[in-house]
Order: sequence, then structure tokens, then C-alpha cells
Amino acid sequence: MIFVTGEEQTHDADLDITAETCPMTFVRTRLALDRMLPGQVLRLRLKGDEPRRNVPRTATEQGHQLLATAEQADGAALLWIRKKG
Repeated sequence: MIFVTGEEQTHDADLDITAETCPMTFVRTRLALDRMLPGQVLRLRLKGDEPRRNVPRTATEQGHQLLATAEQADGAALLWIRKKG
């Protein structure tokens, strides 16, 4: 996994789940990934300890690849997830 300082990592789709709570954080993430083509990258914006632990773990358990993370000044995090191919 790569930690990036800005938003240099490329992506095909964006999803902001900062207002969601678990388990809806991964439900929304999974729905977004389901609409994407294999190999495409989702940039995900999330907030909170539980989503930061659960979303990356669940995504990798389902075969997707966590490419990078970046912390934001407002306490949110960006994750780049490549849909399994």
C-alpha cells in the first residue's frame, strides 16, 4: 500500500461516505465497486475509526486491492481501491 500526501493517485470514480456509519459504509462501497469495470479504481472518502478499519479489510477480503491512502486536514481519509479483475 502507498501512502500519498495529496491526490496524485488516479481514479475512475469517487464516493464520499463520511456521513455514513457501519455497516452502510461498506454497503455503499460495495455498490459503487459493483457498478465499475474490473481494474477500475474507486477513490473513497471516509471518516471515523470503524470505517477506517472495516472498509479496507472487507474490500481486500473480497479480492479488491487497496492501492493508497491519504489523510486529509479535516480528519477524513482517502482510499484508492482497485476493483478485482
